[in-house]
Amino acid sequence: MKNIVILISGSGSNMAAIVRAAEQGRWADRLNARVAAVLSNRSDAQGLVFAQENGIATAVLNHKSFASREDFDAALIAEIDRHAPALLVLAGFMRILTPGFVAHYAGRLLNIHPSLLPAFPGLNTHQRAIDAGCRFAGATVHQVTAELDHGAILAQAVVPVLADDTAETLAERVLTQEHLIYPRAVAECLQSLSL
Repeated sequence: MKNIVILISGSGSNMAAIVRAAEQGRWADRLNARVAAVLSNRSDAQGLVFAQENGIATAVLNHKSFASREDFDAALIAEIDRHAPALLVLAGFMRILTPGFVAHYAGRLLNIHPSLLPAFPGLNTHQRAIDAGCRFAGATVHQVTAELDHGAILAQAVVPVLADDTAETLAERVLTQEHLIYPRAVAECLQSLSL
C-alpha cells in the first residue's frame, strides 16, 4: 500500500478534498494507495478533527517546542517516516521547511500554492495579483524544492480576476479550483509511482 501523509496547519480543506477523492475514486483498489496520516504543527488545526472522524491517524508537533527549525524538521521527519510515505503532501502547512527536510523527501513532496507560479510566490498572493492588475489568477500544484514555491509545476487552474474582487472573494474562487486540481495531481503522482 502506498501511504500518503498530509501536513496541515489549519482547516485542512485541501486535505479533506484529497481524502474525499481517495474514497470516491477508490484509490485503495485502483492505485493501492491511502491517506495514512495527517500531521500538524498546531493542536487547534480544524483539519485534525476531519481526519480523526475519517479514521486517519493524526499527530501534532508544535514547532514552538523546538529550539530550532532543524530540530523541528528532524522530529517531523521521524513522525512522518513512521508511516512510510510514498508521497508527502503539504496542504496549508504554514512552515518553511529546511533544505535537509526537502532533500529527505525529494521527488515525493508536493505543495499547492494559490497563484499561477512562477507569479507571486510567498504570501498575500491574491492581493498582490489584484494590485498588479492581473486579469487571471489561480493555483499551482508543484514539487517542493529548497527554493520557496519554485519546484516543477504539476497542475494549474486559472480563474478570472473580476473588477470588484477583493483578496477574500478571489481566494474563495481559487480555493474551489484547488480542491479539484490537488487530488488529481496526487492521483497522477501515485500512478507514476506504479510505473
